[in-house]
Amino acid sequence: MASCMNHRRDLGLLVLRVGTGAVLAAHGTQKLFGWFGGGGIKGTGAAMESMGFTPGTQSAVAAGLGEAGGGALLALGLATPAAGAAAAGAMAGAVAVHAPAGFFAQSGGFEYPAFLGFTAAAIGLAGPGRHSLDHATGHRFDQPWTVAAAFVGSAVAAAVVVGKRQKRNAEENGEGNGEGNGDDTR
Repeated sequence: MASCMNHRRDLGLLVLRVGTGAVLAAHGTQKLFGWFGGGGIKGTGAAMESMGFTPGTQSAVAAGLGEAGGGALLALGLATPAAGAAAAGAMAGAVAVHAPAGFFAQSGGFEYPAFLGFTAAAIGLAGPGRHSLDHATGHRFDQPWTVAAAFVGSAVAAAVVVGKRQKRNAEENGEGNGEGNGDDTR
């Protein structure tokens, strides 16, 4: 009975990894290569710049690599903690962009990127299962210390990037410097 349950769990992880990884990889290749109707580096860089992520080109490359690279590695089940953390970090940036529109995707909210980020993080934490390249390589890239390092590194990077974006957007909107907030103490 336990063997049957483990087999089902491993199959479930395989399906979840491949599905989530494929969706993330597709989104990343839109940013990196312009595939599937995406903007490529140039178009995505301009969009990133307009959203407050500067420099735009580097932001597009980072987001594209986090999504495409993290997604591909998740699908393969290789370096699963780093893959999940990278994808979750990229999705944290997307959540920050969509948050002002609320939760639900139908109104432009952050529901979809949050779901992808949480799913990628959960896979990174749970591990890839037996049907994975991590398992085939003896979990060489899936060690307990890599889980902590990957998620701490991704969380710090996401916090810095999103924080810089929020600060830049606040400065552009005249917030935090006495302009435009009704505080006339000059």
